[in-house]
Amino acid sequence: MTATDVGRLGRGRLLGYGVGSVGTGVFSAVPGLLLLYYLTDMLGVPAAVAGAVLVAPKIWDVLLNPLVGAASDREAVRTGRRTRLLAVGAATLPVAFALMFAVPGGVPGAVWSGVAFLLAATAFACFQVPYVALPAEMSASPAERTRVMSWRVVCLTVGILVAGGLAPAVVDLAGGGRPGYAVMGVAIGAVMAAALVAATLGTRWVSSRPGPRQLGPAAAFRLARGNRPFFALLAAFVTQALGVAVMLAGAPYVASYRLGDYGLTSVMFVCLVGPSMLAVPGWARLARVYGTVRCYLAASAGFAVVALALVPAIAAGSLAATLALTALAGVCYAALQLLPLSLLPDTVHADAARTGHAQAGAFTGLWTAGETAGLALGPGLFALVLALSGFVSAPVESPVAQPSGALTGLLLGFTALPAVLMLISLPFVVRYGRLALAPALAKETV
Repeated sequence: MTATDVGRLGRGRLLGYGVGSVGTGVFSAVPGLLLLYYLTDMLGVPAAVAGAVLVAPKIWDVLLNPLVGAASDREAVRTGRRTRLLAVGAATLPVAFALMFAVPGGVPGAVWSGVAFLLAATAFACFQVPYVALPAEMSASPAERTRVMSWRVVCLTVGILVAGGLAPAVVDLAGGGRPGYAVMGVAIGAVMAAALVAATLGTRWVSSRPGPRQLGPAAAFRLARGNRPFFALLAAFVTQALGVAVMLAGAPYVASYRLGDYGLTSVMFVCLVGPSMLAVPGWARLARVYGTVRCYLAASAGFAVVALALVPAIAAGSLAATLALTALAGVCYAALQLLPLSLLPDTVHADAARTGHAQAGAFTGLWTAGETAGLALGPGLFALVLALSGFVSAPVESPVAQPSGALTGLLLGFTALPAVLMLISLPFVVRYGRLALAPALAKETV
C-alpha cells in the first residue's frame, strides 16, 4: 500500500502506528518533568548546571535529526521501507532511558545523566524521525491522515500519562530517593520498549517512495527550504512545544513548594493530559466544521488565557481551582498536539507537487529537530528562571527553605512564561493559514 491509496485504514493498522506514541510520549515527557527535579533535589546539582545537562544533549539532537531524516529517505529509496531506523531506536532508547536515572555511587550525577541523556536522545531520533514521516505515506486522503493523527495523539496521551502519572508513583512505591528513581527508569523503560517494538512491527506494511533518487542532507534541505507554509507551521509548533515544556518542568516545583506536596505532581499531570483522550475527537470534529487553522488559533489562545488564570489560583493555594484550570489547559493541549500534526502531512504532499520529491523524512527531520529544541530548551529555560530567582538546590535528605523570590519565580515560570510563548506563536499560525490558502486562491482565479 502507498500514499496514493485512499481507502479507509483499518483499526488494526491505526493502532499499529499509534502505539509507538506511547513510547515517544514517555520519553518526551519524563526528562522534562522529572530529570531536572532529579538532578536538583535528589543529586544536589545546582540549577544552572542541571539546566545545561538537559539542554546540551538536545542541541546534539537538533543537529542530528535532519541527518536522520535524510538517511531515512535514502533507506526508503533503497528498500521501500523505513523499518531499519525504527528498529534501531526501539532497541536502544529504553536502555539509555533507564541509565539516565541509575547514577552509580562515586560518579558525578550530572556527568552520568548527561551522557546517558545524550545516548537516549540519539536513539530517540532514530525512531522518531521515520515514525513521524509515516502518516504522509499511509494515505493520500487528508481525512484519513487526520484519523491517523487522532489515534496517534490518543496514544501519545497515554504515554504522557504513563510518564507523568505512573513514573512519580513508581518512584514513591520504590522507596523514593535515588533508588526509587532507578527502579522507575527500568519500569518505564520496559513500557517504552513494548510500545516502540510493537509500532516497528505494526508499520512494516507502509510503502515509502520519497522520490526517484537518493538525496543528501544538503540537497534535501535546499528543496525543503522553499516550503514556506511548512516553516510557518514549524515555528508555531516549536514555540508552543517550548511553552508546554516549561510548564512540565515547573510542575514538580509548584507541587512541592507552592502546593506543599510533591505527590501532587502526578495529579496535576493527569489533569493536564487526561482530558486529551476525550478532547481529541471533539477537536477533530470542530476542525472539520470550522477549519483546522481556526481551531488551532482558538486552542493556542485558550491555553495562554488558562495559564494566566493559574497565577492567582496557585498563589492563593487553591488546589481545586488549580486542578480545574489545569484540566481546562489539557483540553487546549489536545488541539496543540492534534492539529499541527494533522497539517504537517499536507505540507509534505503540497511540496511534492512543487519539487517532484515526497521527501517526508527530510521534513520530519526538520520538524522533530524543532520539536526537540523546544522540549529541551523548556527545562533549561525554567532552570534559568530558578537560577535568576535565587532557588537553592539541595538533596532531598537536607531540605532548605526557599527565598520568597524563588517561590515567585517558579510560579511565574510555570504560568506566565508559557502564556507569553503561546501568544508569540499566534502570528505564525496566522501566517501558515495565509500561505496554505494562497495556492487554492490562485487556482480559483485561473
